Amino acid sequence: MKCPYCAFDESRVVDSRPCEEGTMIRRRRECTKCNKRFTTYERVENIPLIVVKKGGQRTPFDKNKIFNGMIKACEKRPVPIDAIKEVVDDLERSFYQSEMKEIPSSLIGEQVMAALKTLDEVAYVRFASVYRQFKDVTSFRDELERLISEKKTEENS
Repeated sequence: MKCPYCAFDESRVVDSRPCEEGTMIRRRRECTKCNKRFTTYERVENIPLIVVKKGGQRTPFDKNKIFNGMIKACEKRPVPIDAIKEVVDDLERSFYQSEMKEIPSSLIGEQVMAALKTLDEVAYVRFASVYRQFKDVTSFRDELERLISEKKTEENS
């Protein structure tokens, strides 16, 4: 680390402490040439995630879009906001851990639906009706029948 005073490239760390809820480390350094002290900050570099939409457009990943979509699906349902936040944080973490730089929007949608299915079935159906773009009542009924048959299979297991 170069000294901001004399530009010498050797310094020693005098003190280190975490800051910003443990996402960054503050280091107090001392130049070995001029003995002046300065502070540096160290943080993990996040690789930006890109969402690839159905039409091929690429947009930056925004977890607020997932959160807002889930809030709309869970409107007037007994789903705690903390549960939704936890799901969104878990999804974001899994996307970063997958080390994929580009994530298809279809993968995001399917994972949101899977999470909603465990949180609240009505919210799941609401989200699925928009995400899967149900054309008519028949396609809506087909999805409900599929959900009911899955639930019966789980109960018989």
